[in-house]
Amino acid sequence: MRHYEYKPPEELRDSIQEFWYTIIDFGEQPSDFEVLPDGYAEIVFLFGSACSVSTPEGLQPLPSPFLMGLLGQPVILKAQGRLQVLGVRCFPWTVFDLLGLPAGNESVRVFTHPIAQLQPVLAALMAADRADDALALLKQYFLEHKKHKADPMLHKAGAALNNANGTIPVSEVAEAAHATVRTLERKFKQAAGHTVKDVSGVMRFEQVRNRLWLTPAVNLATLAAELGYTDQAHLSREFKRYSGTTPAAFARKAKSGNSAVANFVAFVQD
Repeated sequence: MRHYEYKPPEELRDSIQEFWYTIIDFGEQPSDFEVLPDGYAEIVFLFGSACSVSTPEGLQPLPSPFLMGLLGQPVILKAQGRLQVLGVRCFPWTVFDLLGLPAGNESVRVFTHPIAQLQPVLAALMAADRADDALALLKQYFLEHKKHKADPMLHKAGAALNNANGTIPVSEVAEAAHATVRTLERKFKQAAGHTVKDVSGVMRFEQVRNRLWLTPAVNLATLAAELGYTDQAHLSREFKRYSGTTPAAFARKAKSGNSAVANFVAFVQD
């Protein structure tokens, strides 16, 4: 696996956290790829081998591009051979406005949008190992098509959430955004398809996930206090809610280099 991340131009930083690309060789046999929740929504372009998502109805082929929304549980993808992925990591309160789409809360969303017209050109660049040029094309697209700046209230609320890594009460987020809780929640839900509490919960889980991946021996009680959980039991319940496993089990797999955990390493933020 190779994974690269790039900061967006200044003009896009109120809506896009970063651009990235990943190259994974799954081999000849179909393999699962687990994506764990984090505090972002991703616009995802696929190249090379086909990729499918596991649903209650079975495997569903994924088009390119598609939207990976704010996740509440892991998503299982399946691919084989060499898969190349270009991603635009957006804030959940800006991604729908950026694309001009109605907000929703789907984990994986297939959408119709003019940005899909970039697929053939991007595919040709990726096939020629010109990922940097492909990313430059994506950046230029958003620079040319971004219609206006992010809503100031949502921008301030998002900044407060990011600065606190989700460990902040909704009332303090509203105060930072110079809004009432009711007004903030209404505008946030309209923009993100999720509440402030939804987003902060995933952001806080992401911090636990990353710490366990990078430092499996971290003390859970200390981590719970640091990240604003009531106690270690509260942290464990929330972790299992978002990941499907306990923090202790996750840490053991991370420490052993288990491939099931390593498969999501591309999405871990430093």
